[in-house]
Amino acid sequence: MEVKEFQKDVIEKSNEVPVLVDFWAEWCGPCKILGPVLEKLAGEANGDWELAKVDTDKNQQLAAQYGIRGIPNCKLFSKGKVINEFTGALPEHHVREWLKKSIPGKFADQIENAKKLLADGNITDAKIILENVHAGDMNNSDVNALLSKILLFEDPKEATRLAETVDPSSEYYELAESVKSICDLLEKNANPGLLPDSQIKNSYLFAINEIKKQNFDMALEKFIDIIRNDRHYDDDGSRKACIAIFKYLGEEHSITLKHRKDFGSALYV
Repeated sequence: MEVKEFQKDVIEKSNEVPVLVDFWAEWCGPCKILGPVLEKLAGEANGDWELAKVDTDKNQQLAAQYGIRGIPNCKLFSKGKVINEFTGALPEHHVREWLKKSIPGKFADQIENAKKLLADGNITDAKIILENVHAGDMNNSDVNALLSKILLFEDPKEATRLAETVDPSSEYYELAESVKSICDLLEKNANPGLLPDSQIKNSYLFAINEIKKQNFDMALEKFIDIIRNDRHYDDDGSRKACIAIFKYLGEEHSITLKHRKDFGSALYV
C-alpha cells in the first residue's frame, strides 16, 4: 500500500497493529529487489503487521523528517513511534529473522504491564497476567522466563520446565539459566547424597537452605566464605550459586550490590 496520509495510514494505524514502512524510489535497484520480498512476507503475516510504502521522491519532506539517507530503508512503527529499522536489500531469510525479533507480539501490552507489576512487587497480579498470556502463547520466552522466576520456590519442577524453553535470544535468558541453577541446588538440598563428602559439605547445605528460605543475603555470605576456603567444591558450585543469585535478583538489586565486591575479591584469594 502506497501511503497517502502518513498520519492516518502509519502513525494512527500503528496504534492498532505494527506498520512496516518501506521508504523507496522508482530509480532504486535494491528497492525493486526488496519490495517483492516485503510484499510476500506481509501477505503471510495474517494481520500481525502491515506494510506501507513511501516513495521518497514524492515525499521528500517526510523522508527528511525521518532521516532517510539511503534506500531502501524500512522503519517499523508501533504506538506511533519507530521501534526498529534496517537499510538495504536484505535476503528474505534475514528479513524474516528481523521481523521475528522486531514485531511486538499480540500480548506485548499485557507483558509490559506484568513487568511493571513485578518491578513494583505485585507478584500476585503479575502472575495472573503472565499465566493468561502463557495459555495463549506457550512459546513466549520472555513470559516463560518471568513465570519461572515467580514459580521457583512454589513449584521448582514447573519453574525448571519453563526455564528450559527460553530461547538464548531472549533478554531474560540469563534469568532462566539462574532459575535452573537454583532449582538444581534445591534438588541437592533435598538429596544431600548427591553432594561429595567434604568438611565444606554442611556449610554448603546451610547456604543452599538459606536460598530455600529466600534469605539471599545470608546465602551469598556463606557461599562467598566457601569460595575462600574451597572454591572447587561441587564443581565450583559456590561461585555458580552466587552468579545465579545475582542474576535472579538482578544486577541492581541491593543484595547483589552488597555482595558483588566481596564475591570478586574471594575469587582471587
